[in-house]
Amino acid sequence: MSLDLGFYWAMLLRRLSVMMLFVLLFSGFGLVAAFKLPETYSTSARLLFEAPQIPSSMITPAVQAGAAEQLDIIEQRLMTRANLIDIANRFDVFENIRGMAPDRVFSAMRAATDIRRRGGARNGDRATMMTISFEGRSPQIVANVVNEYVTLVLQENSKFRVSRAENTLEFFEQEVKRLDEELNQRNVAIAVFNSENAKALPQDQPYRLGRQSLLQERLERLQRELVVVKKKRDQLELGFDGPVATTLNPYEEKLIVGRAELDRLTATYDQNNPRVIRLKDQIDRLEAIVAAGNDTGNPDTAGAEATKQGAMLEAAKAEADSEIAVLEAQISSTTTELEEIKKNISESGANAFQLSELQRDYEIILSRYTTAVSNLNSARMGERIEATAQGQRINVIENANVPQVPSGPDRFLVAAMGIFVGVGLAIGYFILLEVLNRSIRRPAELTERFDIKPIATIPYMETHTTKIVRRGVQVAALVAVLVCVPLALWYVDTYYLPLEVIVQRSLAKIGLS
Repeated sequence: MSLDLGFYWAMLLRRLSVMMLFVLLFSGFGLVAAFKLPETYSTSARLLFEAPQIPSSMITPAVQAGAAEQLDIIEQRLMTRANLIDIANRFDVFENIRGMAPDRVFSAMRAATDIRRRGGARNGDRATMMTISFEGRSPQIVANVVNEYVTLVLQENSKFRVSRAENTLEFFEQEVKRLDEELNQRNVAIAVFNSENAKALPQDQPYRLGRQSLLQERLERLQRELVVVKKKRDQLELGFDGPVATTLNPYEEKLIVGRAELDRLTATYDQNNPRVIRLKDQIDRLEAIVAAGNDTGNPDTAGAEATKQGAMLEAAKAEADSEIAVLEAQISSTTTELEEIKKNISESGANAFQLSELQRDYEIILSRYTTAVSNLNSARMGERIEATAQGQRINVIENANVPQVPSGPDRFLVAAMGIFVGVGLAIGYFILLEVLNRSIRRPAELTERFDIKPIATIPYMETHTTKIVRRGVQVAALVAVLVCVPLALWYVDTYYLPLEVIVQRSLAKIGLS
């Protein structure tokens, strides 16, 4: 079906009044709003994220977060609900702000604030910069708001870095203190264990093994000597065949015992030993007494000889018994010590295992303590760097100035949008009616609908009166549109709600505010 321009021109003329209503209505909205919207101002400040003043190769920084991460944290803290509402109230950002709901103030502040970053993670060779902008109704207000944003950013950055450095320092101080207490506990446990097992410590095992060998040799030697002494004593009794006198005066008995004791001492000690000297003096006195008694009593020579031999036998037996007693005592003490040494040797293995566990725990804690002390020193240095602002920091390279020229609104764009919407709705109205109208109005439609070719078609013939009425209605409708639409816009703007407010709300809903 060919395009019938004449037909569509006729339809356009017939619907022109309604289409003009759409065009005039929305164009009027746009033009009025373009001239009545208040001027807005915008300003911005630029911040630079600087690298640490002290190279990281010389000292490990306390704050390891990158520039992007820190700026993300700072931006989130800056754009909190409490901050934005407080700034809006302090600087009276919006008209009639006291009557606005907090949620609306918060949304408007977020919409008017623009934060952008450049450089950083994707461009490692470029410095990270942040630009903070704000748009408002007054030059002084926007400058005040942006400068307040900058102040909060610097405060948050300083607080963030110092807080992290202080928290790191506090953590490692507590860790060092805790590990120091654990080290002291392990030291005490090792000291108590060493004290309770002083005779069976593994480090003395070589000494105990050597001592065991020495005691075994000594025990064998003492046992051999004991056997020899016992045999010698038995031989003394068997080898004596003379008469044995049983009657001796006390001085003679003391003299015999003293001489036997002197023989034993001289075999062990030097002649200048005090005990040997005292014993010799006693023997000299006893000999003098015995000699004086023999000279005055007319003794019997044979009896005296027998008495002397008996005394010597008794002295020899006494000496042998004394030596046997000494050897048996030494054997007993040696056996006791040897048993104790064997017991300590057997316990040393278990003690070595327990002591190695205690030492291993001590070494592990000591290693952690050494690492914690090293980290504590780094944390102290990092805290000092942050306290003196020598680490990473944000500097202001351009403060927000009071703008002299308004940044908006774009009045031409607002007016053009109104006209464009009106024309678009008018065209849409025309197309919609054509799509919905399924009636047959042309011969071509009759042929297309019923697949027939009419011989002739008779058009609708208007009378002269009908034509005049129809044209009068069209003119009246056009005049009504041209007159009533401006009057309606004036009435709405004057008695209901200013048109610029309606436009602002409409633009805000579609995201163009």
